[in-house]
Amino acid sequence: MFTIDKITNRIEKITEKTFSELGFKEREHLQEWIANNPSSLGDKEEQKLLIIQKEFDGFDDTRERLDLLAVDKQGNIVVIENKLDDTGRDVTWQALKYASYCSSLKKQQIFDIYQDYLNKQGLNENSEENILEFFDNEDIQLNQNQRIIFVAANYRKEVTSTVMWLLSKYKLKIQCFKATPYVFGEKFLLNIEQIIPVKEAEDYTIKMAEKAQEDFNSQEELKTRHLIRKGFWTRLISELNTKSNLFQNISPSIYNWIGAGSGVRGVGYNFVISKKYVRVELYIDRGELEENTLIFEKLETEKEIIEKTFGQKLVWEKLEDKRACRIKYENSNVNVFEKENWNEMIQFLIDGMIRFEKAFKEHLKKINSQLKRKNLG
Repeated sequence: MFTIDKITNRIEKITEKTFSELGFKEREHLQEWIANNPSSLGDKEEQKLLIIQKEFDGFDDTRERLDLLAVDKQGNIVVIENKLDDTGRDVTWQALKYASYCSSLKKQQIFDIYQDYLNKQGLNENSEENILEFFDNEDIQLNQNQRIIFVAANYRKEVTSTVMWLLSKYKLKIQCFKATPYVFGEKFLLNIEQIIPVKEAEDYTIKMAEKAQEDFNSQEELKTRHLIRKGFWTRLISELNTKSNLFQNISPSIYNWIGAGSGVRGVGYNFVISKKYVRVELYIDRGELEENTLIFEKLETEKEIIEKTFGQKLVWEKLEDKRACRIKYENSNVNVFEKENWNEMIQFLIDGMIRFEKAFKEHLKKINSQLKRKNLG
């Protein structure tokens, strides 16, 4: 690895080191880096991980403990094993044991494990709410499958050979990441790259593995879920368009939410549906925490007037420790997959959205003008 000096048009080599040379330790350093920044193992939406425990040892009749436990966007349990400068010979067998132990974890056990982790971190958060938020409020089946991730500076041949065999023969979901520390002047740098499966072939490998292991019933259920949502949105938009122009150019979706612009960049009027609730919301996400908070707080100063215009109390959520903010009106006693309740839900949402837009419209116009004066529009 090299740095580039644009002025001199020269490159300068960055010195590769070992973790032991730099005094870094597996549990104290590498594990903490990954736990606090799981995007180091993939930052695309479908690759995102939610760390739910460190040093997990909740296995019956054994004192063994795995390094990090996570869930991914598909609801899989992910076992992450970290080794510093060498994987050792037995890391594959070790991780397979942990994955087999975790395969029996039930949904409530996963919530409890994550809640214990949040409590240990001193975070006043609810594990079930966080996991639901991680899945974008989708009702995902947890622990239908398990994945294994290895992170190490060097891999022994017997480890890579076994991993490749498990991938190709049994379609197990295993990834190997090579972690390499560097020194440049006074700075320490870390490069983490996926080496197995080969990055260029990863999508194909993953698709083949998923296809080999997919369950027909769950796939049919997913298709049905998408059809139901699209049918619901079709009816909602059709009825709403006779009373409001807000969603005039919005098409029905297979997802659990649809949204329309408010006239302020990054601020949208959303409908959200699930097995547990239906919701009208103003969702604020301009990509910057400061801007989101600024808009939320400006609206909050007008809370009394807004709620008086709306005709009811609203739920104001700054969503601490998250980037976005939300103001919502919700009915938490309905299930979109029970079609006999659609009329009630649609009337609730249409009525709520019309009153919502009326309550916020002028305040958002005022905020938009202020943002444009500050060149933030």
